[in-house]
Amino acid sequence: MSLYKEWTNIAYEERDQKEYNEFWSIYLDKEKNVYKSILESKENILTGSIEELSDKYNLDSTTFVGFIDGINTSLINPVEIEKLEENSDVKLEIDFEKLYFNMLNAKAPWLYELPEWEEILSKEKRKEITKEYRASKVIVKEKKIGRNEPCPCGSGKKYKKCCGQ
Repeated sequence: MSLYKEWTNIAYEERDQKEYNEFWSIYLDKEKNVYKSILESKENILTGSIEELSDKYNLDSTTFVGFIDGINTSLINPVEIEKLEENSDVKLEIDFEKLYFNMLNAKAPWLYELPEWEEILSKEKRKEITKEYRASKVIVKEKKIGRNEPCPCGSGKKYKKCCGQ
C-alpha cells in the first residue's frame, strides 16, 4: 500500500468527535513545527528521500506524506503523492508567496501568523498577498442591462431592438 493511501486511511478513518479533534490537533502541531523549521532555515527547496526528510522533521513517513499532501499546491512542481514510497526521492520547491496565500485560504492563522514569516516575506508583501486573497473571495455581479435601456454597443437603439434580440 502506498504511503498516501496509508495517510488517507489514517486521516479519514471514522472516529468520534473527541478522537477526531485529538488526531488533528496532534497532526496540526507537528505540521506547524515543520513549517516553523522550514521558514527558520529559509529553505525553499527540500530534497531527499521520504524517509530522510521525515526523519529530519521528526515525523513518520506516512505523516510526512500527509504534510506533502498539504503543501503540494504551494510547490512550483507538484509531487505525484499517490506514487510515493519511503525510498522515493523528492524535490519540494516551495513558492513562499503561494504558500502564504494557501495558508490564508485554509484559514490557518497558526501557520500564516508564525513570526518566522517576517524573514521570508516583508510585511508589505504579506499585506499585498492578504489583499489578493480577500479580493479572490469577493463575488462581483455584473450589472444587468434592462430591455428598454440604451444598448451598450453605442448604436443609440434600445437594447431589446439591438443586441438583445
